[in-house]
Amino acid sequence: MTMQLAACIEWMFADAGADLASRIRAAGAAGVTSVEFHLWRDKPLDAIEAALREGGVRLRSFCVDPRRSLADPADHDAVLAAVADAIPVARRFDGAAMIVASGFTRPGVPEQEQFDAVVAVLKRAAALAEESGTMLWLEPVYMIVGGQRMFVDTIGRGLDIVAAVDSPALRLLADAYHSAQTGEAFGPAIRGRIALVGHVQVADTEGRHEPGTGKIDWGQLMSALRDEGYGGEIGLEYFPTLPDAASLAAARKALGLAG
Repeated sequence: MTMQLAACIEWMFADAGADLASRIRAAGAAGVTSVEFHLWRDKPLDAIEAALREGGVRLRSFCVDPRRSLADPADHDAVLAAVADAIPVARRFDGAAMIVASGFTRPGVPEQEQFDAVVAVLKRAAALAEESGTMLWLEPVYMIVGGQRMFVDTIGRGLDIVAAVDSPALRLLADAYHSAQTGEAFGPAIRGRIALVGHVQVADTEGRHEPGTGKIDWGQLMSALRDEGYGGEIGLEYFPTLPDAASLAAARKALGLAG
C-alpha cells in the first residue's frame, strides 16, 4: 500500500493565498487528499468545511485548544474541558484526530510522578474520545523554554505513555522532525510498537523544511515504517522553500512516494 500524504495548511500551499479555504482547494488540486492545521478556535470552520467538500479533501487532524499541561494535575480540568470542546469539531469533520502535547517538565517533581500525571489525565481524555467515537493523538514535541523541555519529547516516551493508557482512542503522532531534534533514532523507537502509532509527520533538520533539504536519512526512515507495516498517512508539516508544486514534488521524491 502506498502511503498517502497530508499537508499542514498552516504552512503549505501559501501560493494560493492567506486564507485556509484557498489552500485546501490548492492541496486538493495537487492530489493531496488530507490536510491538517493547528489550533481550531481561530479558524473559519464553515469556509473550511465547504472547501473540503468541494475538493474532496479530508481534515486529518487539528490541535486541542487551548493547550494545557498534561504533566501538571493543576491543569487537568482545563485539559479535559479543552478535549470536550474539541470533540464536536472532530465529529463535524468526520472524525479528524485531536492532537495533544504534554506540556513542559516541572522542576523538582520526580519524573515518575509527572509520567503518572500524564497517564492519568489521558485515561480520562481517551474515555471521552472513545465514548464520542473520536480519536486523540499524543505528539512528542521538542521545545525548550526557560531551560525546561517538554515532558514528552521523544517517540519512545510517548509510546510508553500510550501503552500505559491502553485505550483504542489514543495513539501516538510520531513526528520525525521533533524526534531527530532529540537525537532519537526513529527506526528503533517504533520497532515492534507501530500499532500504537496513529500518524507520522515529517520535516527535515535543520530548518524544518522539505524532506531532502537536511540531515535526516529519509530512505532509512521510510524503510523502517514499511518494515513495521505502517499503512497510515505521512503529514507534511514543514516550511516550504520552493513554490507549491516543486515543494510537493521534492517531498514526494525524498520520501520515495509516487507522484
